[in-house]
Amino acid sequence: MKRWYVVQVYAGYEELVKADISKRVQETGLQDYFGQILVPSAKMKRFFAIDEAEDQQLFPGYVLVEVELVPESFRLVASTPRVLRFLGGSDPVPLTQKEIDRIISQITGEVIVGPEKGEFVVGKEVEIKEGPFAGFVGVIDRIDDNNERLTVMVSIFGRMTPVELGFDQVQR
Repeated sequence: MKRWYVVQVYAGYEELVKADISKRVQETGLQDYFGQILVPSAKMKRFFAIDEAEDQQLFPGYVLVEVELVPESFRLVASTPRVLRFLGGSDPVPLTQKEIDRIISQITGEVIVGPEKGEFVVGKEVEIKEGPFAGFVGVIDRIDDNNERLTVMVSIFGRMTPVELGFDQVQR
């Protein structure tokens, strides 16, 4: 029975590994053991751009393989260039149906992947990770969930100064 397994690969080579596995399956005639091979990515909502969305990997460095795990299919995947290992090592554990359904719903766009609502709290410290104030630490003064903006109080030359930032420009 085919089950979904997670394969760890070199980050940045996920699509190449997917193509290599598919090619090797065809060459060896093991198609009966293999199903889909997925590089989990989803359209991520971009901040400040309402209509735009960019494709972003959900799990960089990992590929999902639907396979009936027999010694031949295990060896084929494990010996593919740029594959590090199956998650679980020599005794990989398949994903549950609930886990794979959630991942596929993210890939097909049924679940929108974006910032968590309520992850910011007034009075909490955040580190600014982008923009002219990158590296500064400030305190959240106001939260605008609708526009995904924060007003953060930052100490500049000894004075607390309000700085308006997007959710994506700060880190809790």
